[in-house]
Amino acid sequence: MLVNGKWSANWQPVQAKDEKGGFVRQTSSFRNWVTPDGSAGPTGAAGFKAEAGRYHLYVALICPWASRTLIGRTLKGLEEVISVSIVEPEIGDQGWRFAQPDPVNGASFMHEIYTKADPTISGRATVPVLWDKNTRTIVNNESADILRMLNSGFGELASDAVDLYPETLRAEIDALNDYIYPRLNNGVYRAGFATTQIAYDEAFSDVFEALDRLEDQLAGRLFLFGDELTETDIRAFVTLVRFDAAYHGLFKTNLRRIADYPNLQSYMLRMIDLPGIRATVNIDHIKRGYYSIKSLNPSGIVPKGPYIPGLYEPA
Repeated sequence: MLVNGKWSANWQPVQAKDEKGGFVRQTSSFRNWVTPDGSAGPTGAAGFKAEAGRYHLYVALICPWASRTLIGRTLKGLEEVISVSIVEPEIGDQGWRFAQPDPVNGASFMHEIYTKADPTISGRATVPVLWDKNTRTIVNNESADILRMLNSGFGELASDAVDLYPETLRAEIDALNDYIYPRLNNGVYRAGFATTQIAYDEAFSDVFEALDRLEDQLAGRLFLFGDELTETDIRAFVTLVRFDAAYHGLFKTNLRRIADYPNLQSYMLRMIDLPGIRATVNIDHIKRGYYSIKSLNPSGIVPKGPYIPGLYEPA
């Protein structure tokens, strides 16, 4: 992690634990918002007006949080408005790295982007990051914020073909987001990075409680709220599409696979077949990335499978 702007020690996935030995995720440190007129958003300061070519998105294809933002960028037709850099999948001793120097900032590692924004910053250098080329700082590094601002913050620059946060469903979206985040999205990490049996057991139960609930909710539905695609579908999909390839084995969430849930499996395949979504899913990056975590896989061996028709082939 970064300590007062200096990279300290080798990368470690668990940097905070609760009293039971459970994994605690770092709080995002940059929370400004892009808005159509540059006014302040729900958090942070004003001054980030929606403009084509001004913003740059840093992502990892292994990372579900970053993939949320890539999908949002695609569905809202912002590919020509917001440029993108993709880090290498393997997580090394200095965290995320670029295969070639980053074209926007010339960085070799993601932590250099953070110190450009704040030379004295302390914390992990996570993705996604939305960068402002004009003021040369990080706008936001919270994926939930970025996904929501991609939906509405870019005004007429974005497509109105889909509204990921429709007013009529906002209460339901917020409630289901609040349910699936700790139990499923972060639940798989709580299981995989647990340091005690009780912490693992609690996370394991939460994961499969959430999957069972979503399986029931999808009965007879195209998406989680019926026929209308929302941000909650994106938030669920990015975890589901990684589950059988990484979380089921490496993170020990092995009671059932997504392939064992008929509704979830069909839903996942519908999601990946939406225009542009398949291009945001790279199973090679996902497996290489997760299986590069030395604390979970010291040998570094990447498994060949699984084979799931319509989703991904064996290596």
